[in-house]
Amino acid sequence: MAVRKHAALIGRGSECAALDQMIRAVRAGESRVLLLHGEPGVGKSALLEHLESSATGMRVLRAAGVESEMELAFATLHQFCVPLLGRMKDLPEPQRDALETVFGMRAGSPPERFLVGLAVLSLLSDVSEGGPVLCLLDDAQWTDQASAQVLGFVARRLLAESIAFVFAARHRAQDLFGLPELEVTGLSKADALALLNSATRARLDHGIRDRVLAEARGNPLALLELPRELTVTQVAGGFGLLHTDALPNRIEESFLTRIEELSEHSRLLLLVAAAEPVGDPTVVWRAAEHLGVTPATALGDEMDELLSFDVRVIFRHPLVRSAVYRAAREEDRRAAHLALAEATDPQTDPDRRAWHLASAAAEPDEAVAAELERSADRVQARGGLAALPPSCSGRWH
Repeated sequence: MAVRKHAALIGRGSECAALDQMIRAVRAGESRVLLLHGEPGVGKSALLEHLESSATGMRVLRAAGVESEMELAFATLHQFCVPLLGRMKDLPEPQRDALETVFGMRAGSPPERFLVGLAVLSLLSDVSEGGPVLCLLDDAQWTDQASAQVLGFVARRLLAESIAFVFAARHRAQDLFGLPELEVTGLSKADALALLNSATRARLDHGIRDRVLAEARGNPLALLELPRELTVTQVAGGFGLLHTDALPNRIEESFLTRIEELSEHSRLLLLVAAAEPVGDPTVVWRAAEHLGVTPATALGDEMDELLSFDVRVIFRHPLVRSAVYRAAREEDRRAAHLALAEATDPQTDPDRRAWHLASAAAEPDEAVAAELERSADRVQARGGLAALPPSCSGRWH
């Protein structure tokens, strides 16, 4: 993994220097905000990893937007604030009540979004009194609107709290307009060649090498993944490399080729992790066990290149998650969501459980419809916009 991380940062000297300067400023007592944006696979997540590795001794708070949770109000904000919930008791009462309400920890009228933003800002300021804080939000384009509004509000009001807040997104989101930004573009030809050479064990034919470079257009993830598609004949100078698919699709195909070679239990574990948006390893393993999957039957060296288990379950890249989920059979996706619903506590997380039940249903179900209606009522009561999961649109009416 260390080799991959080093290789992923070839040609990123200026970007890394800018991020390192941010860390120095925060250590000196200043606050910094930055929006990294660029196409899928261009290296935004790798730059966040570099930033985190440079933040030795700093408190790091990290969250990621998840496409399947975009309609679940305050989902990303809750993910971001989970490590700070124990500090909520020290907030001013109006701020504490507002945050507890949007997180479903207490009943109450929908709070002013302003109070929610102040509560998060107060939490971060409190944490920063103990030392510099680094806040990272990856895949910000998939953040639910309520969370994006609050986190944008917070980022614009950081002053001198020794806090760095860095967003990474495929494009500039409306709720993040006006923040300092850095566009992450493709690598230069020389850097792309160096990265390609570092990723290929066999010597590439010059014609094949040039075609990979042309297709990748400096995209680091493409340069690392596209050579995996090559057959022995192609490496030796054969043809058939070029496809008309968009680059993200080609990268997903590369991941799928590896996934198809895994055992059934390994593929099931990947699917459960892809369908569980929070990255809670306890919930993932509990759901996997419902499907007969255990660490002994599912984990191996091949899985380490796709998925890692630590404090959170993390995919190597968001395109791995989307490739796994979109390529799975419909019945397998339903089984994974049903297992996740059974593994989710109905008392502490009823909304996410309702969403999993809805995604697991093959046809209209009155009990599931009732759960969704109750979830919508709870979301509206917390001040969020209630909506059905996209996969369920029209199914329950």
